[in-house]
Amino acid sequence: MNARAVSEIIRNRRPITLPAGATVRQACHLMHQHRIGAVLVVAADGALEGIFTGRDAVRLLAEGKSPASLPLGSVMTQRPETMAPHCKALDALRLMHDGGFRHIPLVDNGKVVGIASAGDFHALEHARLDDETGYWERL
Repeated sequence: MNARAVSEIIRNRRPITLPAGATVRQACHLMHQHRIGAVLVVAADGALEGIFTGRDAVRLLAEGKSPASLPLGSVMTQRPETMAPHCKALDALRLMHDGGFRHIPLVDNGKVVGIASAGDFHALEHARLDDETGYWERL
């Protein structure tokens, strides 16, 4: 993988966002509708407040909590790890691997500008494997 910026890799350039007062049900509906694994929770000024993921939804259901009235602000991961959009894609992959998560909000000047998902990097990984396979076949 070369030194491409994470902003060049991401598919979801306009992340799905909701305010902290939105319900878990609303978040799950949007995640299902857009086929995504996370919603960013943002303030009115675009500042990141937290992240809500599919893993969070499963945890809440297992605990018997009702998604219809539960506000995101009470169950989101507060102060998630973030990256600047100009950071290297490899650094994003390392951060996700080391942290055990699949999504990293991209923040620039205090505002949400995107979200990187582990799935965004699959094409790069396949290209790198193809390159390595070609190298070994030439030997």
